[in-house]
Amino acid sequence: MPPRQQPRRISRELALLSLSQIKGKSEKLDQVELNDLTLAAIRTLTSEVQDTLETASAEVKRGHNQLFEYETRATTLESAKTMIKEALTLTQGAINRLANAVEFPEIIQLASQYEVREYAVNLIGTVHRRKKEIDEKLEAVLKDWQLRRLAKIDQDILRLAAAEILFLEVPEKVAINEAVELAKRYSDDDGYRFINGVLRRFTDHIKQN
Repeated sequence: MPPRQQPRRISRELALLSLSQIKGKSEKLDQVELNDLTLAAIRTLTSEVQDTLETASAEVKRGHNQLFEYETRATTLESAKTMIKEALTLTQGAINRLANAVEFPEIIQLASQYEVREYAVNLIGTVHRRKKEIDEKLEAVLKDWQLRRLAKIDQDILRLAAAEILFLEVPEKVAINEAVELAKRYSDDDGYRFINGVLRRFTDHIKQN
């Protein structure tokens, strides 16, 4: 059985995974039920699982073809090993996403459902309403990157953390730490380090302006 988690931590995860699917003005968001958020989050996770497994399957096929050619082209062996290793890594990531999708409804049941829904809806609404302002402030500290060029999940993790810091009176350290934890679960190996660096520059920037 999944352990009991803090309602706000669950809310952040729920908001992250349903942010792209739950749209609308504040009055419409007020009508969104917890079940709607949960379903949107599970759909996001299962869609990612499907895409990841398709990519992994293609890598396995490429690796197999490379191994088949190994007898005549010795240089292809390392390439084939790399492809198969990448496919295994992708598959493990897909399994982890699937486990998250399966556990999510139970985790929510073990939490304070009113608190989870209230804060998740508040987060989603804040990001949608203040998206332009949030994006401008994030762009200012991304240096050689553009927000739209980042992976979608990384964009949304940054937006949620920025919304908490700017508009929801969440302490900077808490917002950054929670964003890093989300990145460890849903981004790639370098994602959480990148997000940590961006958000630390972000907090420095807003203090100076």
